[in-house]
Amino acid sequence: MDIEPVDAAPSRAFPWAVLGQRWQDLTFLHWAVAPELVAPLLPAGTRPDTLDGRTYVGLIGFRMVGLGLGRGPGVPYFGTFWETNVRLYSVDGTGRRAVVFRSLDASRLVPVLVAQAALRLPYKWSSMRLERDGDRLTYRCRRRWPGPAGATSRMVVRVGAPVADPTPLDHFVTARWGLHTRAYGRTLHLPNWHPRWPLHRAELLHLDDELVTAAGLPPMAGPPVSVLYSPGVPVVFGPPTTLR
Repeated sequence: MDIEPVDAAPSRAFPWAVLGQRWQDLTFLHWAVAPELVAPLLPAGTRPDTLDGRTYVGLIGFRMVGLGLGRGPGVPYFGTFWETNVRLYSVDGTGRRAVVFRSLDASRLVPVLVAQAALRLPYKWSSMRLERDGDRLTYRCRRRWPGPAGATSRMVVRVGAPVADPTPLDHFVTARWGLHTRAYGRTLHLPNWHPRWPLHRAELLHLDDELVTAAGLPPMAGPPVSVLYSPGVPVVFGPPTTLR
């Protein structure tokens, strides 16, 4: 099986957009793990994607802005919220690289209910906020529903210089152009597209997180091997397809 290359700036692979949105103020934390650790957590028809024999667990905090249908305007109020997700990295039988979300905590209940019903994505309703003090960012999350209720995350980072020459790992964990999910007895691939990421190095100053273990993963051993920040990108999603 030929696996698609890790491409930081591909052309858009779908003709029309189902959803539009903007991702802002993203912090990416990643830990390297053995592929066999996460393989049982992936949807049928997919397997762990690897870089030099390792795959990765990601904890990402950001702000979703202007979520709406197609290329139209974002939904007022409900289309803008904070989100924290735990994600894995997958490849399917056609060679498409993607992400698999183990949890997506969001600060608006309506998008949580819609995403759960439409695509069976593991969205959770949570209390969240971002505090900014110069180049220091603090992301806070406390889960409300569904459980485990009360799971929390607090990560504090200092944003550094722009990344002039991204490493293969930088591209591997950010240049992702789709997601895999299991919904109504089928494994789906939902493509997305956005401009090339503007990335910054970042320093992790503090992490107290329960979301990774709440997502069915063991505690991560040691500090993350990658800490990145991005001011954000506009994003569109194409229609889902069923895996062959």
